[in-house]
Amino acid sequence: MQTDNLQIEINTIYTPDILGDGFESLTYNLPDDYEGAVTATLIRRKSAINSVKAILYIHGFNDYFFQSEMAKRFNDNGYHFYALDLRKYGRSHLPNQKLNNVRSISEYNAEINLALQTIKMEGNQHVILEGHSTGGLIITNYAIQFPNSKLFHGLICNSPFYEFNLNYFEREIGIPILAFAGRYLPDIVVPAGFTKLYGYSLHQQKHGEWDYSLLWKPLDITKINLGFLTAIFNAQKNIQHNAIVTVPALIMHSDKSIYEKKYSDKLKTGDTVLNVTHIKKYAHGLTGDITVSQIENGMHDLVLSTKPVREEVYTKIFNWIGSHFK
Repeated sequence: MQTDNLQIEINTIYTPDILGDGFESLTYNLPDDYEGAVTATLIRRKSAINSVKAILYIHGFNDYFFQSEMAKRFNDNGYHFYALDLRKYGRSHLPNQKLNNVRSISEYNAEINLALQTIKMEGNQHVILEGHSTGGLIITNYAIQFPNSKLFHGLICNSPFYEFNLNYFEREIGIPILAFAGRYLPDIVVPAGFTKLYGYSLHQQKHGEWDYSLLWKPLDITKINLGFLTAIFNAQKNIQHNAIVTVPALIMHSDKSIYEKKYSDKLKTGDTVLNVTHIKKYAHGLTGDITVSQIENGMHDLVLSTKPVREEVYTKIFNWIGSHFK
């Protein structure tokens, strides 16, 4: 199904968002799935600058949209800012649902399609998709699936989840076996392999500078469903073999990965979630107008890095935008 050919009536009634400060949101009621009712949430903050440009941001795993500083930076640069809380995350999580639980990345196409249609209906003519971690994997796959779309015109990937951060045997033998099993036993749970020390480096209650919901973005995720693992594995394989991206893409990552067994401030100087070597390898393997940019001392979510580092992130983003979009 091509997004450009969608004929759908969209209710665009916004209400004040939990972030306040000019943020507002609306809810999409989506078709029921294997867990029952499904919703997704579009968050918006309009630029004070008269503009027909917009960003649509997609968050990562164990995440939701709360990065208000990032939204305001785009607003200041003439971009209306939109973000999706995908189904089963954050504002969109329902009592009948397991957090994060999908069986295919393509399930997210429904809310991305709706969001892009909404953004177009609101008069925006130039749209960049931005995604962090799993969100980066999602938007890369979306761009591959819908080449030459008129609904989006570029990608910004912040530490995209292009490969599992595991050793060779686990990546090449263990994950494929589990992913195969997940096709038939999607509700079986397995260890998430997610370090709580990353959350410790971010949240104000621990050692970080950011305030966000620990209900929606808990410090520790111990288990995931095999179906989710299968969805990620299949999406990764889709981008790892001669994938073509038909819009300009900026792919950003830290200069190093950090592996610590207990908390130290060193965790604030690198990516504690993914292996940056994997990101570089698969980013350079994409075909198209691809810019790969390394951020010294960047954290996994680059825009949550220490202030001097994230200033460098924004400089690179807006320099790239200025060089690719007039």
